[in-house]
Amino acid sequence: MKTSDFDFQLPQELIAQTPIEPRDHSRLLVLERATGEIAHRTFYDVIDYLNPGDTLVVNTSRVIPARLFGAKEHTGGSMQFLLLEQKERDIWEIMVRPGKKAKPGARFVFGNGSLVGEIIKVLEDGNRLVHFEYTGDFYTILENIGKMPLPPYITKELENGERYQTIYSHQLGSAAAPTAGLHFTEELMQKLREKGIRIAEVVLHVGVGTFKPVKAEDINQHHMHSEHYFLSAQTAEIINQTKAEGKRVIAVGTTSCRTLESVAAKLGHIAEDEGDTDIFIYPGYSFRVLDGLITNFHLPKSTLIMLVSAFAGYENIMHAYETAVQEKYRFFSFGDAMFIL
Repeated sequence: MKTSDFDFQLPQELIAQTPIEPRDHSRLLVLERATGEIAHRTFYDVIDYLNPGDTLVVNTSRVIPARLFGAKEHTGGSMQFLLLEQKERDIWEIMVRPGKKAKPGARFVFGNGSLVGEIIKVLEDGNRLVHFEYTGDFYTILENIGKMPLPPYITKELENGERYQTIYSHQLGSAAAPTAGLHFTEELMQKLREKGIRIAEVVLHVGVGTFKPVKAEDINQHHMHSEHYFLSAQTAEIINQTKAEGKRVIAVGTTSCRTLESVAAKLGHIAEDEGDTDIFIYPGYSFRVLDGLITNFHLPKSTLIMLVSAFAGYENIMHAYETAVQEKYRFFSFGDAMFIL
């Protein structure tokens, strides 16, 4: 298939700039894969489509305040870092702006000297490796001086940084939120548990590569970015038990989906595992674990719309997106949700 097959027209005003309050009052488009039938609901109605014994798989990764504003040591020229991935204890892969200042050996100061970064390598894609120097706890410093790295299509400042975190996030490491989970409230999670819905946790640290459009016209030529994941023995046990009982495993977000499918593809079954994945799921992919998917509405020509097309069927997804535009659903990170059954 071609990348252009996954394009669609999206009016600018449908790109959500702020989150809905309360979280679970966003809209929910329900899509049945077998029939292509569409229903329009509110997110808190998701409980009506779940049965006792079903398992929701959530990504507990937490977004770090990964955008740093500082200055070049001695000369004072302004610099912006975006932390992408921790490579070693104090070595990170970063994006920089402006890049011409960030040559190997260049040093930059952040937070009045509480954090100093020295560029140690320029990577092929223009990203840098930086070694940080600091006193105390690195993540505490980030909390004090860093900014939330909102996606480029969100132009408004976020008043409350917690609204770009899921309520169950606790594993620091993402440069972007697993946004399908933003719709859940504590009250809704409690109602799900009371109904007998199981909650299983995975971790996939989301990179900013998730926002990059596919540039190759032939999707087979696209190289996926890599992200780190972890699936625990406890989660593996829950998922295997769910399958053995004939119940459904439903991923909350494409990140949870990619974690499950990566482990199953690697091991041939679901078991405790940790590693890096660059799995690219597009139409023609045979799913090994997934029975349902809760997800947001994704960017045109993105790997994420390709993934949901693989699961729900290309025609079903493109029709659902056309319907969502007509019905003025809100798109992308702070937008509405889709439940694919």
